[in-house]
Amino acid sequence: MQPQMQGMPHVARPANMMSIMDATKSCFQQYVGFSGRASRSEYWFFYLSFIVVVIGMTVLTVVSAFVLDALAGLMGMLTMVAYLAFILPFISVSVRRLHDLGKSGWMFLVVLIPIVGGILLLVWFVSDGQPHDNAYGAVPTNTL
Repeated sequence: MQPQMQGMPHVARPANMMSIMDATKSCFQQYVGFSGRASRSEYWFFYLSFIVVVIGMTVLTVVSAFVLDALAGLMGMLTMVAYLAFILPFISVSVRRLHDLGKSGWMFLVVLIPIVGGILLLVWFVSDGQPHDNAYGAVPTNTL
């Protein structure tokens, strides 16, 4: 157990960040698991893996367009499959991230409000979660 910092209250947050591979594996294991809580590291590392996969697939699609048009079409379809594969886990980890903040998963619909909704979600997602058990479950452990 780490000693308490001067003037800082003790919070029961995960001691370690989740790795990018663990976060991706956890989110795909809970493909449509909307219950429970997700830590900041789980959410952001899953988001990072999504960005890496999509940018990588898009670059391969553009490069393949210069090589062979038929290959570009195949790569375009594979890129769409990658997008579709990440949609449900991304929504579920977003809902679980809101649960970590003590908010209902339905608050994710705030994203439908132009500009303001995205900014509000960004602020919530970078905020630290509740340091204690809440109505949505125990504090995330960041272990599989």
